[in-house]
Amino acid sequence: MKITDFIDDVQHVGIPTTDLSKSIAFWESLGFTKRGQFKNGDGQVAFMTLNHLTIETWTADETPMKPGAINHISLNTSDADEAFIAAKDAGFTMIDHEVQSLPFWDHGIKYFNIQGPNGEIVEFCQILTA
Repeated sequence: MKITDFIDDVQHVGIPTTDLSKSIAFWESLGFTKRGQFKNGDGQVAFMTLNHLTIETWTADETPMKPGAINHISLNTSDADEAFIAAKDAGFTMIDHEVQSLPFWDHGIKYFNIQGPNGEIVEFCQILTA
């Protein structure tokens, strides 16, 4: 199967921050609602949603604090394991050498990252339902 068989939408855009509370307040002032906040290693991560757009903002990573500060774009995938195999088979530049997981949301997530032609990070993320 092709990688496009496993992508059904944009899931979120990832933007690191040095001050999570300030970032949450900024996105709320633009009409976003905090959908979730979780511990993430030594920091915290918040997911802010407005209509069809979700911003993932988190602490504990390098934050450029200038244009280009977006860390990644995440594509929603129905099956991270199969999408990973398809991405490898298609010859994409793999950042992760296996599917990763985090305990976000009710049942966790599975994800992996590839690198685009300009050094950008494209994440493939599956929110687990059970």
